[in-house]
Amino acid sequence: MLTQLKAKSEGKLAKQICKVVLDHFEKQYSKELGDAWNTVREILTSPSCWQYAVLLNRFNYPFELEKDLHLKGYHTLFQGSLPNYPKSMKCYLSRTPGRIPSERHQIGNLKKYYLLNAASLLPVLALELRDGEKVLDLCAAPGGKSIALLQCACPGYLHCNEYDSLRLRWLRQTLESFIPQPLINVIKVSELDGRKMGDAQPEMFDKVLVDAPCSNDRSWLFSSDSQKASCRISQRRNLPLLQIELLRSAIKALRPGGILVYSTCTLSKAENQDVISEILNSHGNIMPMDVKGIARTCSHDFTFAPTGQECGLLVIPDKGKAWGPMYVAKLKKS
Repeated sequence: MLTQLKAKSEGKLAKQICKVVLDHFEKQYSKELGDAWNTVREILTSPSCWQYAVLLNRFNYPFELEKDLHLKGYHTLFQGSLPNYPKSMKCYLSRTPGRIPSERHQIGNLKKYYLLNAASLLPVLALELRDGEKVLDLCAAPGGKSIALLQCACPGYLHCNEYDSLRLRWLRQTLESFIPQPLINVIKVSELDGRKMGDAQPEMFDKVLVDAPCSNDRSWLFSSDSQKASCRISQRRNLPLLQIELLRSAIKALRPGGILVYSTCTLSKAENQDVISEILNSHGNIMPMDVKGIARTCSHDFTFAPTGQECGLLVIPDKGKAWGPMYVAKLKKS
C-alpha cells in the first residue's frame, strides 16, 4: 500500500507556481515573518517536501495499516505530550515527505483513515471537546475537522454548517464516509450563511469552531488561472471583515462559559492576529485563553512563529516539519 508514496509525491511536482501570488506573498510575508519567510517559501513552493499525516478512524480501525505505518517508521503525533489529549484519537506521521493513497468513497463502507495537514488538528485539540457537549463547526467543509472532533469525543450534538453548496456536498460525503449511522443521528448539517447562525441559534453551543474562509496560502500559490489569482488577491482585503462577522455570529451562538476556537490556513497577520485583536477590543464578554502550552509541548513536531498573543499560535512550514500554515486562537465567553 505504502509503495505508491514515491509516485504520488513525484506527481505533485507537475504543479506550476503562480507568479502573481508568489510576488504578492513575497512583499507581505518577508515583512511579517522576516528571515523565517525564506524557509517557509521554500517549503510552500516545493510540493515534493510536503508531508501528510494519517488520522485513523476509530469507527473502522485499521489495525493492519497501523502495523504497516510502524514498520515504515511513522510515529504518533501528540500522544503523551498534551495533558488533555484524547486517547481515542490516533494520528501518525513520518519525518519524510510523501503520502499514502487516499481511499475511495464507497457507499456503506466506512473509510479507515483521513489524510491531512497535521497542523489542522491543533484547532480541534484546542477546543477540548468532551462527551455530551453541544458543538458547532461553523465553516465545516470539507469535513476534516468535524471528523477529527468525532475522534476525540462523542458530542451530544454536532452542528456542521457550510454556506457554499458545492463544498456542502463534499462535507456530507466526508461525514458519510467516516461516521457510523448511529452517530450520524446526533449530527446536523446545514447550509446557512454563518454570519446569521448566532441569531438563528443564540447561546446554543458549549464549543464553537470557526475554521474561517481565508487566503489559503498553499493552494493559492498553485492557482492555474493567473487572472483568477489576481482577482483573489484584489478581493483578499475583504476577508478580515467576513472573518470578524463570522466570529461575532459564533459568539452569539456560544453559551456563557463556552469556548470558541478560530483558525485559518494563512500566514496573513490581517486575517489572524488583527482579526482576534478586533474581537477582543470590541467584545467585553470575550476573554483570551492562553495556548502557549500547546506550542511548548508540540515544538518537537511543529515550528511556531511568534504571534505577540497569549491566545494565538501560528504554525509555519519548516524543513522536516512541513506543516501549516495554521493559525489558532482560543477565546472564552464570560
